[in-house]
Amino acid sequence: MNKQNDFKPYVPADKVSPEITVTSILMGIILAVVFGAANAYLGLRVGMTVSASIPAAVISMGVIRIIMRKNSILESNIVQTIGSAGESLAAGAIFTLPALFLWAAEGKSETPGLLEITLIALIGGLLGVFFMVPLRNALIVKEHGVLPYPEGTACAEVLLAGEDGGSNATTVFAGMGFAALFKFIIDGLKLVSGEVAFRVKGFAGEIGTQIYPAVMSVGYICGPRISSYMFAGGVLSWLVLIPLIVLFGNDAIIAPGTATIGEIFAEGGASNIWGTYIRYIGAGALAAGGIISLIKSLPIIINTFGGAIKSMKGSTVSGTSRTEKDLNLKFVIASIAALTLLVWLVPAIPVSLLGAVIIVVFGFFFATVSSRMVGLVGSSNNPVSGMAIATLLVTTLLLKATGSTGIAGMTAAIAIGSIICIVAAISGDTSQDLKTGYLLGATPKKQQIGEIIGVVASAFAIGGTLYLLNSAWGFGSDELAAPQATLMKMIIEGVMGGNLPWGLVFVGVFIAVLVEVVGIPVLPFAIGVYLPVHLNACIMVGGLIRLISDKLRCAEDKKKAITNDGILFCSGMIAGEGIVGLLLAVFAIFGIDKVIDISKYLNLSPFLSTIASLVVFALIILSVVKFSIWKKRK
Repeated sequence: MNKQNDFKPYVPADKVSPEITVTSILMGIILAVVFGAANAYLGLRVGMTVSASIPAAVISMGVIRIIMRKNSILESNIVQTIGSAGESLAAGAIFTLPALFLWAAEGKSETPGLLEITLIALIGGLLGVFFMVPLRNALIVKEHGVLPYPEGTACAEVLLAGEDGGSNATTVFAGMGFAALFKFIIDGLKLVSGEVAFRVKGFAGEIGTQIYPAVMSVGYICGPRISSYMFAGGVLSWLVLIPLIVLFGNDAIIAPGTATIGEIFAEGGASNIWGTYIRYIGAGALAAGGIISLIKSLPIIINTFGGAIKSMKGSTVSGTSRTEKDLNLKFVIASIAALTLLVWLVPAIPVSLLGAVIIVVFGFFFATVSSRMVGLVGSSNNPVSGMAIATLLVTTLLLKATGSTGIAGMTAAIAIGSIICIVAAISGDTSQDLKTGYLLGATPKKQQIGEIIGVVASAFAIGGTLYLLNSAWGFGSDELAAPQATLMKMIIEGVMGGNLPWGLVFVGVFIAVLVEVVGIPVLPFAIGVYLPVHLNACIMVGGLIRLISDKLRCAEDKKKAITNDGILFCSGMIAGEGIVGLLLAVFAIFGIDKVIDISKYLNLSPFLSTIASLVVFALIILSVVKFSIWKKRK
């Protein structure tokens, strides 16, 4: 069925090569914190994150091989293993934990403590790593040739292309520099507006685009298909649903609005209608999309879980070969038990013994599911949000049935959901990294230790990142919409209190069902319905640039090189904008943002302001073209 017994890794099992070194640990921790913070910022803006494995691998290869002149591919692999953990932990955390800040802003609870956030992230991350240890042989080794693990395989290819490591690293750093400059011009100096909008008189709809490099980079990395699905969802919301709501309900007062629809529109235009009504429709579509994705995956999930349990018999004993050694199983089981007790006993985590048991049961189940899913479709298509939604629904119902209601029950539900979400994200990342190591000939035990190091470093960083961003702009604001966390919050409130506008939610549910019936991937479309069309349009521009790259008439290897450079440059842009975004958050807290704001001296007319924004956007587009298409054509 597969050929894992005949497989020979790049570094033979009998050859000992440096892996965990001071250099790899320090570089890995730095990349874990940087990419984790950047992805937290990106995810809170657009509701999705991107994999950090490949850019981390490129940077490590560039530094270790080119700058330090060390020929150590396994050392570079440990760097990307540690570094990629930050992005995955950030993804799991920002999908759920901001809900605690949102409740605090509404006066329903106290602001979560830094210790609470750190412990939730740390426990979820460590459980994700430990759950994956006994599954490695079943999913990575025995399923070699069956489960491709696309990101893990691509990362191995990048590391193997050692002679190109310097130029590839330069591309990533160039992306970081360009995005940092553009971000500072747009949101620091405020020379131009970060968004342009176009309206037609007599029509309530609105179209426009943001001009941020990171948002556009998401579209390039995701590709034209996913970008177009998101854009189509935004078009439905802003050019169909909003005009219909205003047209037919102009004089009506419809909950959750407290004024007539006409008055709401007059006060803030299409954006006000979106904030009052469309986000509930989008929430219904997102929830339905996550559950539909999970249901479609049930046959794979059931087969995977059953097969993994069977395959674990005899697979947990460390082999004598270096490339077969895992963490000691007794240590893994003891660690899982200790973490479960920690969830229950530590006062900072509002979870009961029942909640701790739910975490272990759901955690191991979804770790298995997540590892299998990323092996088939890649980390980008892993339905982590769907797993979190399913967990929150079951958890909230159980907590309510056992008398844990009100804000105490809701915070407990989000804590449990957060840990499960982080478990699913980290186990998927760990499996991709172990696949990379399997192809290269790394020592699994050392990679698992690297994952633990990355999780610990990222867990301590994510709390400060969330506090910093919330203090600067606040979650749920225009700058940080936190769409996934807002959705989780609404689901828990709806189950606990029944206070959601269910009519709007069910409209979104049936839109998602319709989209699924006609064969369109429901999750990206549902995200598009939920998010502002300006953001979706910016993502679409990135998708169109990728489409042009993919359609170029040239040799296949050159086309692949163009796409690879574009992805590396865009990965760098995401990191660069995220870093400057955090810097501007610090400026906002200390009032420095007002000192460097020069927009008050410009006094541009709306027309000139739009033209200036479009010029900057054109320069951002040209920078991507310059470092992908033009670079390789030369």
